[in-house]
Amino acid sequence: MAEAPAEYDYLIVGGGTAGSVLANRLTEDADVTVALIEGGPSDLDRPDVLTLRRWMGLLGGELDYDYPTVPQPRGNSHIRHSRARVLGGCSSHNTLISFRPLPSDWDEWQELGADGWNAAVMDPYYDRLLNNIVPVAEKDRNAIARDFVAAARDALDVPEIEGFNAAPFTEGVGFFDLAYHPEDNRRSSASVAYLHPHLIAGDRPGLTLLLETWAHRLEFEGERVTGVRVRGADGTDRLLTARREVVLCAGAVDTPRLLLLSGVGPAGDLGKLGIEVRHDLPGVGENLIDHPESVIVWETDGPIPENSAMDSDAGLFVRRDPASPGPDLMFHFYQIPFTDHPERLGWERPAHGVSMTPNIPKPRSRGRLYLTSADPEVKPALDFRYFTDEDDEDARTLVDGVRLARRIAASEPLAGWLTREVFPGPEVTGDEELSALMRSVAHTVYHPAGTCRMGAADDELAVVDPQLRIRGLSGIRIADASVFPTLPAVNPMLGVLMTGERASDLIRETHRGGDRA
Repeated sequence: MAEAPAEYDYLIVGGGTAGSVLANRLTEDADVTVALIEGGPSDLDRPDVLTLRRWMGLLGGELDYDYPTVPQPRGNSHIRHSRARVLGGCSSHNTLISFRPLPSDWDEWQELGADGWNAAVMDPYYDRLLNNIVPVAEKDRNAIARDFVAAARDALDVPEIEGFNAAPFTEGVGFFDLAYHPEDNRRSSASVAYLHPHLIAGDRPGLTLLLETWAHRLEFEGERVTGVRVRGADGTDRLLTARREVVLCAGAVDTPRLLLLSGVGPAGDLGKLGIEVRHDLPGVGENLIDHPESVIVWETDGPIPENSAMDSDAGLFVRRDPASPGPDLMFHFYQIPFTDHPERLGWERPAHGVSMTPNIPKPRSRGRLYLTSADPEVKPALDFRYFTDEDDEDARTLVDGVRLARRIAASEPLAGWLTREVFPGPEVTGDEELSALMRSVAHTVYHPAGTCRMGAADDELAVVDPQLRIRGLSGIRIADASVFPTLPAVNPMLGVLMTGERASDLIRETHRGGDRA
């Protein structure tokens, strides 16, 4: 096979959630050439990836970059951050829970300097998404999940919602919308929806897919980014160049990592590692945010019914503060005993059980990502600084979550399934003790974001402007969760897809006449 060419109109680094969207949209123009650079293999003909219910088997495996967390004095120092190494990115790796961001989420971005990213502009992009987004099918709604929905509705007096994406909400319980094909439990990931039809048909001659190819350094001409140094599976290095733009879609970990390795970031930090500073940009790696969640586990009186889309088909949103524009506490209901971290502390996993996982929709704590070595093979350090917000609101949210979860568990029809509370145990009732335990087993919902945040020109820590262009450089943009100024109050996958759609419009508008950016 002939070697792929070295020059393209666009280089897209990362064939994940947003990168798949951009590769599709930019090559709708038959005259445009795009190289989609993906560090992992294809997901075509991979039932272990394409079957949604097999998602847990992907965590920590060959298709997971599996980033550790630095010690967390107020949290759990044993968290592993799963990041997918496969076409489709984390949409090929996650549970595909699908929420359009709430209007208040987009409007918050506008208020923080992301001009043109308000709800009026962004919400219509939901209708452009190609994914098959549907509520969990009736056949996948097992009896205990249905009883959780009924118990939460009655115990907390919140509405039961059928189709969370039908209208904005502040509270409610129900079965999630998923990006999947219920008839065979097949994913409708970014790659399945945006790339597979064209890879199978071979009808996008302008699209070149470079798999098992790792981008490790950007190339510059002055202040313009002109290309990317990549390394193939055989260890061979190549230089790829972009006639128009390089677009980073490697995610909230690997996008800032690539920038830092290329000399774009805080000059002081780069200098300490011996990395030549190409552009001093202090916000790269800052503002690291995530949705942390903890867990309450119950034993059940027998096996859980097996019909399920992915073992966490229903959930709950609560607004504790009436002044909040959206929910401020969320639960996933897992139809499994989710005891990985409690077991580390001495608790035993029941033979049969369920879990509720209270999480923090709008976390206040902020961390940072940084390099510890100039070697691109060394993973970056992730310091989420969980539960370090000044008012301790993040930790309080988990304590409130335990109390609400116990009210739900004590309510019929769910109560009839449960024999005992396994973790933390009914004897644990004090605020301080609950806070300490919940924080010690808190884990991630795998939603890192914010490390190259978008903002106004006077925001010293903003990395990109509202056109997604990196400040002070030309020929390069970012389109992934790293640009999020804040996290949406809901699972962010659709927000990343919509960011990809928005980015494709911004890029095409810039190059309508074929000019360089």
